[in-house]
Amino acid sequence: MGHIYAVANQKGGVGKTTTAVNLSACLAQHQRHVLLVDMDPQCNASSSLGVDKNKVSPSSYEVLLGGVPAARATLRNARLNLSIIPAAPSLAGAEVELVGELAREYRLRQALANEASRYDYIIIDCPPSLGLLTVNALTAAHGVLIPVQCEYLALEGLSQLMRTIQLVRQRLNPQLEIRGLVMTMYDPRTALSNQVISETRKYFGDKVFKTTVPRSVRLSEAPSYGVPITLYAPNSPGGQAYQMLAAELLQGDELALSPANGTAQLAFNTPIGG
Repeated sequence: MGHIYAVANQKGGVGKTTTAVNLSACLAQHQRHVLLVDMDPQCNASSSLGVDKNKVSPSSYEVLLGGVPAARATLRNARLNLSIIPAAPSLAGAEVELVGELAREYRLRQALANEASRYDYIIIDCPPSLGLLTVNALTAAHGVLIPVQCEYLALEGLSQLMRTIQLVRQRLNPQLEIRGLVMTMYDPRTALSNQVISETRKYFGDKVFKTTVPRSVRLSEAPSYGVPITLYAPNSPGGQAYQMLAAELLQGDELALSPANGTAQLAFNTPIGG
């Protein structure tokens, strides 16, 4: 049975796309069937995997608004053992176009539900906002992964995200839960980084992953080569951190799905195309 996680934070520059891309690649290294869905009009997740956003057709835009099956928009990277539904610049207009649509919050959920049982993980990279694209992702997801930057005011705005998650849970998706907070851009040399982690764990307890992702030049460089950290610099501090994060996520999910911990979650999956 599969897991669908939305990687969300309305604050930009917190490592959201970096987490979505590299966590997906690391999960694929663990021989899991993984689909990355780029729902950000900036298309950074797509570019990070070498997809030319100006040549993508169909894309996540057509899946949401054009009635295109998710399978037709799915590209497969055999080298990475990873699939992606890429984004295109046209996705920027989706927020406005969705306003007048029926069941607008369920578009992504419906698209993924039609392609069940082929992926262990679907990771959705959300835009840095709490608009309809992010709401679609939250409505389709089982859980939310929240990157939190280890810097001043990192917790500012999290309350707004929590309210949005609560509203989605109440009105659209009762299954939705906070799967975990990922502390990113950690600098062990500064007291501030440790203070932010301490404060975050004070408020969110064991919802904060034990793994912290350090500031890393290699993580910043990898997207310019169109590859994740697993290919660019797997032994760098950033590469090792995402490998540890993937292992921690897998361990927690496998424990949650054990017979002693209740029923398994539903799977929304897509076959390979492109």
